[in-house]
Formats: sequence, C-alpha cells, structure tokens
Amino acid sequence: MNIFLDANILVAVLNKEYPVFSLAARILSLADHPRYKIYTSPVCLAIAYYFAEKKSSSASAKKKISLILEHIHVAASHQSGVLNTLSNPKINDFEDGLKYFAALESDCDCIVTENVKDFYFSKIEVLDCKGFAQKYFVKI
Repeated sequence: MNIFLDANILVAVLNKEYPVFSLAARILSLADHPRYKIYTSPVCLAIAYYFAEKKSSSASAKKKISLILEHIHVAASHQSGVLNTLSNPKINDFEDGLKYFAALESDCDCIVTENVKDFYFSKIEVLDCKGFAQKYFVKI
C-alpha cells in the first residue's frame, strides 16, 4: 500500500505535537514494513522543515528531515502536476493541488492529513490519522 503523508502529519511527528503525534508516528513507522511505502512531497518537506526550525533550530530541523528521509520516499513533482493543478477548476489551493498530484503520480492509495476537507477534489482516499488507524491498522 502506498501512503502519502501531508505536511501536517510530518510536523506533528517532528515537533511531537499531541494529540496527533501518537498516531502520526505510528503511521510513519509503517515505512519499515514491507507492505507499505510511505511518500511525501518536496512541498511537504519544506513546510515541515519550516515548523521544525521554528521550534528548535536549523541544524536540528535538518537532522530530523534527514532521519525521516531514511525511511520514506519523496514523491516526484513534475511539470504535469503543476499544470494539472493550474488547469483543474475544482482546485482552489495551489499547494494542496501540488501535493495531490505528487501523490497521484506516485500511485498512492491514500492521503493522510489532518485537513481532510482540503482535499475535497481528491479521487484518492483521504483520511486523518484516526480514520487511517481505524480502517487500516492490523496487527503487524
């Protein structure tokens, strides 16, 4: 299963933001299981870095991002994703469109975000951490 993590999930893990942290960290840990492939986008990493840097320091934020990248994949952001975002009349938020098309181009089965409503236009399943846990967590 391919899972796309939105920036707010990464931020919750990097900054240990409760109550989301516990489930977000558990979802992120699926990256070490052979049945799962976890993705995020360069846009999400930039946002996560910004908030991690604000909470700690630039050096700490870089270490945290590097550690996460040892376990997850970066979805490619192609020109086609940018053009699709711009041309899709259903997409009002450019950033969310870029993330969506990165997930789509990486064959992700779902997007995990705490802002489910932001992806109202998605053809991919969109769940918050609690919804993902309720639907997909099984004993591994």
